[in-house]
Amino acid sequence: MSYVLEAGLVALALLLGMLLFLEIGRRAGVRRRSADPQGAAAGTGAVEGAVFGLLGLLIAFTFSGASTRFDVRRHLIVDETNAVGTAYLRIDMLPPAAQPGLRELFKRYLDSRLDTYRKLPDVAAVTASLATSARLQQEIWRAAVAGCQAAAAGPQCATLLMPALNAMFDITTTRTMASYTHPPSIIFVMLFGLALASALLAGFGMGAARERSWLHMIGFAAAVAAATYVILDLEFPRLGMLRVDTFDQALVDLRRGMDGPAD
Repeated sequence: MSYVLEAGLVALALLLGMLLFLEIGRRAGVRRRSADPQGAAAGTGAVEGAVFGLLGLLIAFTFSGASTRFDVRRHLIVDETNAVGTAYLRIDMLPPAAQPGLRELFKRYLDSRLDTYRKLPDVAAVTASLATSARLQQEIWRAAVAGCQAAAAGPQCATLLMPALNAMFDITTTRTMASYTHPPSIIFVMLFGLALASALLAGFGMGAARERSWLHMIGFAAAVAAATYVILDLEFPRLGMLRVDTFDQALVDLRRGMDGPAD
């Protein structure tokens, strides 16, 4: 099952759950007002305001965090592109005989990095691509060290090339860890719980009306469910509808450039 469908089903379940709790709350409100017309609503405003306010804050902070992480993941793609591009250019510091082999390793390395994210959500394939990238990192490092130790290497070879390789390797770990960074599950449990509690209280307040206001009931539930869906979508930008894939074009362009005059 695709992530888009899974997130959609979660949002739909929340929508239906809120409608159910709105109806339960409304019927409870009707019975309460029948039993105590004067005092049914006494003291409920403060409780409703507190719960609705807490729900609004939780949605706002969760949405803001998801949006921030989405932007961070896009910027990390650009950072990796810059890091690989800088390290690739500094291969020129090596003796001419050592450059072709290292450039070929860079091409294979960048291919493996692109494959890592193209193969999502196949976890086994992604793990294999990450292992390939790690192995190529070791080969690139050994080739660079050997090239800088050659007699024909310039005095600034190690000073300029090796830090660039470190930065290129570090950004790989940073991107991998960023893909695992999400809010604790308890945050989503609280979000769902507060949404249902708010629906129950809102339905109780609607018990004063003779007829159901389907516009308000469906509108309230749909708004919260839609916000929750967008939050879930932003949290997994390689699987949902809101994606960072377009930023991969920077790496694709860099890889294409490696087949050009630089060789």
